[in-house]
Amino acid sequence: MYVGLDMGGTHTDVVLIADGRVQRYCKTPTDPEDYLHTVTRALDEVLEDVATGDVQRLNLSTTVCTNAIVTGRTSPVGLLLEPGPGLNPAGLTCGAKNFILSGAIDHRGRPTSSLVATEIEAADKELRKAAIRHLAIVGKFSTRNPEHELQIKEALSPTYDFITLGHRLSGRLNYPRRVFTAYLNSAVASIYDAFATAINAYADGRQLPVVPDILKADGGTLSLAASRSLPVETILSGPSASIMGALALAPSSRDTIILDIGGTTTDIAFLADGVPLFEPLGITLAGYPTLVRALYSYSLGLGGDSCLRVRDGRLSIGPERLGPALALGGPAPTPTDALITMGRLDLGDKGAARRGLDQLGDQLGLNTGEVANAIIKQMAGEIARQTRALLERINSRPVYTVREVLEDKKLRPEQVIVIGAPAPLLAAELEAAFGLPVVAPSLAGVANAIGAALSQPTTEITLQADTEQGFLTIPEEGIREKVQRGFNLEAARQRALAALQDRLRRLAPAAAGSELEVVEEQSFNMVSGFYTTGKNIRVKVQVKPRVSPLEGGEHNV
Repeated sequence: MYVGLDMGGTHTDVVLIADGRVQRYCKTPTDPEDYLHTVTRALDEVLEDVATGDVQRLNLSTTVCTNAIVTGRTSPVGLLLEPGPGLNPAGLTCGAKNFILSGAIDHRGRPTSSLVATEIEAADKELRKAAIRHLAIVGKFSTRNPEHELQIKEALSPTYDFITLGHRLSGRLNYPRRVFTAYLNSAVASIYDAFATAINAYADGRQLPVVPDILKADGGTLSLAASRSLPVETILSGPSASIMGALALAPSSRDTIILDIGGTTTDIAFLADGVPLFEPLGITLAGYPTLVRALYSYSLGLGGDSCLRVRDGRLSIGPERLGPALALGGPAPTPTDALITMGRLDLGDKGAARRGLDQLGDQLGLNTGEVANAIIKQMAGEIARQTRALLERINSRPVYTVREVLEDKKLRPEQVIVIGAPAPLLAAELEAAFGLPVVAPSLAGVANAIGAALSQPTTEITLQADTEQGFLTIPEEGIREKVQRGFNLEAARQRALAALQDRLRRLAPAAAGSELEVVEEQSFNMVSGFYTTGKNIRVKVQVKPRVSPLEGGEHNV
C-alpha cells in the first residue's frame, strides 16, 4: 500500500493507494500551530484498520515553506559572505543582517587571502544582539575548497539554531544563486523542521515500517532525514506533487496549462506535448534565483482564502491570507465566502459569508450577488493574465522539458487542467478567462497527495575524482578505486551511471530499468606553479523522476 500526504497552508490531504487504485482519501484543515495533530488526524483516518506492515511507501509533499516565503513569514537570516576580489556584493545582501568578510579562495581552490578574526567576532556579536538564530555562510569558490566556510562557522558562537554552508547545497558554480539558495534554506528551516518533526513523531508512534520520503522540486524524492539539512530542496515539493498528480489523473500528450488552486496560492505549470517543463539552472522564487533544479512552476499569491479588500474603490484579492473564510471563523472575507454565497459550496456559516460580502458590496456599490460574481470573475481573470505573462516569457527562450531542450518550440496550450479543492468550482470562469477547455478531474481536491504517493522513489550518488592523487570515491556505495591520469569527465560520467545502475539492481530490482540522468558535473584543472598536476572531477547522477498512472483512471475510489 502506498500513502501520500500533502500538507498545504489550508488543508492537509492523504490518500491510500493499493493495487494502483485510490482506496481511501481524506481532507482535513491544517493547523499551523499544531502540525502533529493535523498529521495524526489525517493519517489515522485513512490508516484505520490497516496493518502497519502493509504500508510500503509514505511519500510527502508540502507547501508550508512556499507559503511562508510568498507571505513573508520566514525566519530572519544573518548572511556572512566571502565574495573575494572583483565582485560587488551589494546585490546579494538579502539577509536581515549582512556581513561582507575579508578572505578569498581562488577558482582553483587555493586560499589567496586570509579571514580576519575580528570581523567574524564583530558579526557574531551583532547577530546575537539582534537575536538572529538562522545563518548562511557562503564563500565564492567554496565548492572548490570549503575551508573558509568551515572556519567561519567554527569561529561563531555555538548557540545558533541553523547554519547553511554554501558548499553543501550543490556542486555547481554560480555565486549569486548560491547566496540566495543558502538564504532561503535557512529562512525556511524552522517551519520545515516543525513539519518533519510531526511526520517522524507519527511514524515512530505508529511504528510504520517505512522511511518517509519527500518530493523534491524536480519530482525526485529525498529521505525526510536528509531533507532536514536541505529544506530548500523541498520548497517546491507541493507544486511538483501537483504536476505529478495531474499527470496521474489526466495524462495528456498536448501542450497544457496546469493550475493547482489552493487556499493560499495558485501554482501554475505547463506541459509541452504532455511533458513537464523544467528549470535546469534553478528555479526563481520570490524574486531570488536559486540552484534548486525544479519542474517549472510559478506560485501566485492568490487562493481560496486570499484576503479580500476594497482599496481606492477597487476590489483587491490577496496576496495575504489572514486565516480561513469568514464562514469558517476567519477574520476577513475570502473567495471561499463568495463561492459559499453563490451556492457553489455548502460549508460553514453562510450568514457570516454573506455579511462579509455585503460590507464589500456597500463599498463597491454592488449587491451581494454582484460582488460574489465579481470576486470569482476577477480571480479567474488574474490567474489567466499571470499565466499569459509566463507563457510570453517561456516562448522567448528555448523550452526546457524534463526530457530535452526544444529549441524551436513555442508553447500553444490547448487545454487547462485544474486541481485543488476550489478548482472545479471555478471551472466556468476559468474557461471564459482562458478561452480554452478546462478539465477538472473528480479527485482534483486530493491530486497532490495522489502525485506524492505515486511518484517513484529516486536515488542519487556522487562521484568525486582527483587524478593528481589517482583515485575516485563514491561515498554512497563505499567505493574508493584507483584512476589513471587520463581519467576525464566522460569516463567519470560512465562510471557514476554504472555504479547507480548497480545500486538499483541491488536495492530496487524492480526499478533497475529506470532512466538515469546526470544532474551535476564539473571538472577543473589543478595547477602547481606553471604546470597542470591533475583534474578534480565531480559528477552527480540520479534516477529520473517519474509517476505511476492510476489503474483504470481516476474513478477508482
